[in-house]
Amino acid sequence: PLCAANIDNEWIPSCPTHLKPVVGIKFDTLQQGISFYENYAKLYGFDTRLYSTKKRKSNGKISLKYCVCNKEGSRETPRLQSYCKKKRPITRMGCTARITLKLINDQDNYIIFSFHEGHTHPLTTPNSAHHTKQSRNLTLAHKKYIMDNSRANIGATKSYKLMKEHVGGYQNMAASVTDFKNFQRDIR
Repeated sequence: PLCAANIDNEWIPSCPTHLKPVVGIKFDTLQQGISFYENYAKLYGFDTRLYSTKKRKSNGKISLKYCVCNKEGSRETPRLQSYCKKKRPITRMGCTARITLKLINDQDNYIIFSFHEGHTHPLTTPNSAHHTKQSRNLTLAHKKYIMDNSRANIGATKSYKLMKEHVGGYQNMAASVTDFKNFQRDIR
């Protein structure tokens, strides 16, 4: 199984111990630590985002960096409900999964200072993992295909459907129709 629910209704990814973040793992740079957590998240069905940073006043170096699940926290409600043109879906669920990277005093290395792996929401299944934000990206081939179709006066949605047929289905697409629309808007 990809994940198991425990007594507290937290979903915990089932993964080998060598892939799981553990307090005390050392990284040469901050970016290596962030990449390690992003790869872990991508492999086990959730997205991450960078949350908060604390810097040292003496030299300006980042002393603590928090990476959280993208469903952490809650969205602020708009002050005037009557002026909302479009209702946005609720994406934040108060998830507590996070990792904290801390700068080691003597060196420029970072360690995992704290790690909480429980999620308050179900994780993505392997069949729908291609829909997560971190696994969606437009490749150079996608961009060229959109530009060529745009010159032939073919819209972004039709281009997406044609590309889906070329690659053999939605599960093989590395982007969403919204990504196609946004790229076509940007090249205009």
